[in-house]
Amino acid sequence: MVCDPDETDLDIQIPAVMLPHDAGSSLLKMLMNSSSVSVQLYSPTRPLVDIAEVFLWLMAVGTILCASYWSAWSAREAAIEQDKLMKDAVDELTDDKHVNATGVVEISTISAVLFVIIASCFLIVLYKLMSSWFIELLVVLFCIGGVEGLQTCLVALLSRWFRNFGDSYTKVPFFGAVSYLTLAVSPFCIAFAVVWAVHRNASFAWIGQDILGIALIITVLQIVRIPNLKVGTVLLSCAFLYDIFWVFISKKVFHESVMIVVARGDKSGEDGIPMLLKIPRMFDPWGGYSIIGFGDILLPGLVVAFSLRYDWLANKNLRAGYFLWAMLAYGLGLLVTYVALNLMDGHGQPALLYIVPFTLGTFLALGRRRGDLKVLWTRGEPERPCSHVRLHSSQDLD
Repeated sequence: MVCDPDETDLDIQIPAVMLPHDAGSSLLKMLMNSSSVSVQLYSPTRPLVDIAEVFLWLMAVGTILCASYWSAWSAREAAIEQDKLMKDAVDELTDDKHVNATGVVEISTISAVLFVIIASCFLIVLYKLMSSWFIELLVVLFCIGGVEGLQTCLVALLSRWFRNFGDSYTKVPFFGAVSYLTLAVSPFCIAFAVVWAVHRNASFAWIGQDILGIALIITVLQIVRIPNLKVGTVLLSCAFLYDIFWVFISKKVFHESVMIVVARGDKSGEDGIPMLLKIPRMFDPWGGYSIIGFGDILLPGLVVAFSLRYDWLANKNLRAGYFLWAMLAYGLGLLVTYVALNLMDGHGQPALLYIVPFTLGTFLALGRRRGDLKVLWTRGEPERPCSHVRLHSSQDLD
């Protein structure tokens, strides 16, 4: 338990001892059986850094790394396809723009602001309606998203070896055309999510939650994109204020940190909400989990993935591009988050408070220094001259 310095200290002269849940259950059973019970108390010290935080850092960075390369590869394939169509006919390009956009959602400046407002409303709903049945509803929604994410990732991975099954489709009622590979993978994904949901309170359930969560994050970063750095700046700036308000300032309004209460799943009887990546603290005698919210990976991940798409379209190498530096900035920002968490004696910290200045600040400063900031801010992609259009122009002049 972590107590705030300004919390009331009541001298009630009654000794109180905090026990782990399993130790309390064993003690209660022995007392009910009238067994002889003796208790020896000790206060072990926590390690300065638990290895769980190292693994969680690697998971967060690795997730953004995989999602960025997948997103950049898809963008480059789409650009190559557009170039081919440009050489064939301008009309075909016009018709195909809608097709290429299918399945990819680009965030606008207004939707970036609305996203944070909606997220705040949803957080208040979670805080007010926090109960066991509401957590079960979140579990169902998480399973649906996790199944979709795991299925998308597995199909994309397996289609490299089973190309015939990935390119062969059949019609399924209510779903339309579905590939045979998707039909083969879907039962496994559904079974995996159901097994996790049933055993989500088991000691090993964090493994299934992390697998579903990582697959969901990678899929979202593949589908949702920011078109330019302007939208990314608005999104991360709003998320920066959102995180600070709901972790620190909400204490003044609700008398407790809304974000921390929701993340821990207080008043629900459950071990936190499922929208988290978590690893049990391995060398901490007090137990518990090291956690990171999906938003702390997703929102900065949108900007990092954008940087790699830009680098590939501009044919920039790692040192001359922006992705390497954005990736290093995110990793350093997350590292500083864990340092601050340990220095604050376990008090919850808003991760975006540290991640956003590192990631966004590095990107903006580097873009301005290299003279690319205007293109990054407005277009979001380098200019690619079309030889087909120039050819038509010269013919028109003749």
